[in-house]
Amino acid sequence: MTAESGTPAEGALGDLRVVEYAQGVTGPFCGKAFADLGADVVKVEPLGGDRSRGHGPFPGG
Repeated sequence: MTAESGTPAEGALGDLRVVEYAQGVTGPFCGKAFADLGADVVKVEPLGGDRSRGHGPFPGG
């Protein structure tokens, strides 16, 4: 369900809620794949953020 409309979310996993505790590259990539398929993904990170946030490439940077 989308919070705004109360209607079912689009995608194959639209009725799924995922809590992601992963760090690095492969775990968060799976969370993104779930979200791309319609799941509601909640990412839980340490206070300093996911350690992969500092990895590039950064376009124009």
